Amino acid sequence: MRWRSYVAVGDSFTEGMDDAYPDGSYRGWADLVATRLAVEAGPDFGYANLAIRGRLFPNVVAEQVPSALAMKPDLISFAAGGNDVLRRTFDPDAFVPRFDSVVQRLRSGGSDVVLFRFADVMSRLPGQRLMAPRVTLLNRVVGEVAERHGAILVDLYSDDTYLNPLLWSTDRIHLSAAGHRRVAAQVLTALGVGCDEEWLLVPPHPAPSPWLAARAADLRWAGKHLAPWIRRRLTGRSSGDFVTAKRPVLGPVERD
Repeated sequence: MRWRSYVAVGDSFTEGMDDAYPDGSYRGWADLVATRLAVEAGPDFGYANLAIRGRLFPNVVAEQVPSALAMKPDLISFAAGGNDVLRRTFDPDAFVPRFDSVVQRLRSGGSDVVLFRFADVMSRLPGQRLMAPRVTLLNRVVGEVAERHGAILVDLYSDDTYLNPLLWSTDRIHLSAAGHRRVAAQVLTALGVGCDEEWLLVPPHPAPSPWLAARAADLRWAGKHLAPWIRRRLTGRSSGDFVTAKRPVLGPVERD
């Protein structure tokens, strides 16, 4: 296998929320991918995960990309922009060339780069009329940039399995453990590396809830998850304000 080192760059999607280890820290698809790559590569394989929840695209580029490039890894995964499309200040005209530029930088260092077209999360969230076109734009740009610079594209958006709510956590925006396993399987497939076939299995789609029960669940979700998110936006805070990267430097991975 040609990859002896892997650096993951991004936000909560790559940090691993909400797929918890027994100690409460987050695992996620990137850790699963790294574990499998370490099996193939042997004990000298190195893995770093710089991703931090809540990070916007400019912060990821300014804080994580230089560190990733300095490590000179064989493989980099880059997933950013999802938090930006949720902001009213999102500027697509500025975002598109910046995304292209950063992927060009990552590729020019000699690393293979994995990019993602994001799964459809907006179908279960408010503001779909405003946000859905932005997500469509983001996914289109990712596909075009991947082709232009020879990056490896993982297309989660075309996988209707992610419409199953059981692949998402209770906050409706982060993946569940089953969702992270499926992403890991799709990344490894794109890399041409085998994985546990059970990672692609998903729970049966739940039966539709009665209207009143669904609305009650919506209200509970709004109070527990939406309201705190709005408060953070109004106060200029982020869920990742006091969070540091879980694996800031290349290091060995415990192999299965």
